[in-house]
Amino acid sequence: MDASMTLTNWRKSSRSSNGAHDCVEVGSTSAVVAVRDTKNRAGGMLVVDHEVFAAFVGSLKRTGV
Repeated sequence: MDASMTLTNWRKSSRSSNGAHDCVEVGSTSAVVAVRDTKNRAGGMLVVDHEVFAAFVGSLKRTGV
């Protein structure tokens, strides 16, 4: 990811709750979506384009995950 793309609007998974130990956050730019570990924000992130992320979320919804 290019340093000029600043990710904004990081949000925690709606499935996360107080005390949960497996939380992720999602952030985006106009070009990409990124996913990172809430407990290790400096540990890197998975970056994909919006279409790939939408297909991933759609797959999760179809399988009931």
